[in-house]
Amino acid sequence: MLALTNNAALVIQSLTNSPELPGSAGLRITAQPEDQQSLSLAVAAEPTAGDEVVEEQGARVFLEESASSMLEEMVLDAEVDAQGSVQFFLGSQAGGQAGGQTDSDRPSQDSQGPGDGRPTA
Repeated sequence: MLALTNNAALVIQSLTNSPELPGSAGLRITAQPEDQQSLSLAVAAEPTAGDEVVEEQGARVFLEESASSMLEEMVLDAEVDAQGSVQFFLGSQAGGQAGGQTDSDRPSQDSQGPGDGRPTA
């Protein structure tokens, strides 16, 4: 099952703790149908039927079925830069550190604030 770092949990909480979103909101991760190695991230009000729900440290992540199998042994980490943009990174649980991946191995999402769940390439 996908694990979250403390940073990822805090970032997800800040993205989903908005008056416009219900308390059930979370970060939804889906695999792209055309490229099963690419992931899309977006803030979602609730999980979709069939999603695996990961709840850690007060953060909720909804994993679409294909994404769930891809991320089974992974750790999700996050960073926020000085401009407030968010980047998510994946690492192996076996390695213990999400920071051990190269940039080319890191799916990312930049976000300017809560509710802006548009992924970037």
